[in-house]
Amino acid sequence: MTDSDTREGSEATEGHAEQEHHPGVKEYVEIGIILAVLTAIEVGLYFAPVPRAVAVPALLGLTAAKFVLVVLWFMHLRFDSKWFRRLFWTGVIGASALFLVTVLITTL
Repeated sequence: MTDSDTREGSEATEGHAEQEHHPGVKEYVEIGIILAVLTAIEVGLYFAPVPRAVAVPALLGLTAAKFVLVVLWFMHLRFDSKWFRRLFWTGVIGASALFLVTVLITTL
């Protein structure tokens, strides 16, 4: 067995071990409860007599937290290879930058 065979075998084992752990029913239920609580907070914040300057950033933050939870758990990005995570987050950052530039251009 050569050194490259050993390296390839260990990389395959690491990749298999990385993909082997996926959340079970209990973890999905926990994430679902967390998402429901965050949604309840969002709805309560929307109807609460809170200044808009406080409510909008809070709602955006809660929405971002829910987005990250859904992406990491339900899209299994947390358990995929680092390459897929980097590719996904690069797209998210690029789309966000494009959106921000578009909003700034149209409001100026």
